[in-house]
Amino acid sequence: MNFLKQLVTLRWLTGRTAVIAVPFLWLTFAFLIPFLIVMRISFTEADAGGNPFGTLMTLVDGVITLKIKIANYLFIAQDDLYVLTYLSSLKFAAITTVLCLIIGYPFAYFMARSRSTVRPVLMMMVMLPFWTSFLLRIYAWKGILANNGILNHILMSMGVITEPLHLMNTQFSLIIGMVYAYLPFMILPLYANLVKMDGRFLEAAADLGATPVQTFWRITVPLSKSGIIAGSMLVFIPAVGEYVIPELLGGPETLMIGHVLWDEFFTNNDWPMASSVTVVVILLILVPMAIFNKYKAEQEARR
Repeated sequence: MNFLKQLVTLRWLTGRTAVIAVPFLWLTFAFLIPFLIVMRISFTEADAGGNPFGTLMTLVDGVITLKIKIANYLFIAQDDLYVLTYLSSLKFAAITTVLCLIIGYPFAYFMARSRSTVRPVLMMMVMLPFWTSFLLRIYAWKGILANNGILNHILMSMGVITEPLHLMNTQFSLIIGMVYAYLPFMILPLYANLVKMDGRFLEAAADLGATPVQTFWRITVPLSKSGIIAGSMLVFIPAVGEYVIPELLGGPETLMIGHVLWDEFFTNNDWPMASSVTVVVILLILVPMAIFNKYKAEQEARR
């Protein structure tokens, strides 16, 4: 009997626990441990040799001294450059998220309502850009938006404009590039949510006299809220720390935190300061997510 109990316990440990433990172990080694290392560096001071791993604790004559440097965080809070850069990153990420939602929702809705034989082709159209290098796709936009690029050439040949439009290295080019790069991350969660929606709700709304617009806003949008939230998170979170697109398509007015991080790490070689900037970026993303998850859990508990 005891052997059977041990066997059942062992099966539970190797089955259910393994399924749960593997993702947690992956998150621990891929996110938590690197984050703790970066946080440790942010509270230390680089030595004369440039070693970023300063000493937090010292033991002298049996006395442990804990030395935590918060000057970097105070400097970030007081320096206008960092504050404006954080706000600029949040602004461009929010604009990108909203535009991706406006563009991606109709496309995802069309995919979900199309015939089952057509859906794989539409899905392939969404995923096709991933088959090409990310850098090549962004460089392609440089050729499109440059002063002597394809777009200006077409507009001038049609007589719409008489001189080239300055589109590169502006907020317009940055937003275009970010929306193009992150649009699939909005469409796919929305499609996955909309395709599972029960069509009987729409039929019931039509039978009760609701117009198509009323049905969309009162039935379709509320039922697809989880897809909207998932897509918005998938777009907003990486867009905040984006580096490549602002570097290639942006200009002086589009400074984002990713560029500041690069300068601190590789130009100034100031790892403690760069780590402090990184920690603040992560907190700016994780704190709202934690508040939202708590609010969502409370709503589920009330039901």
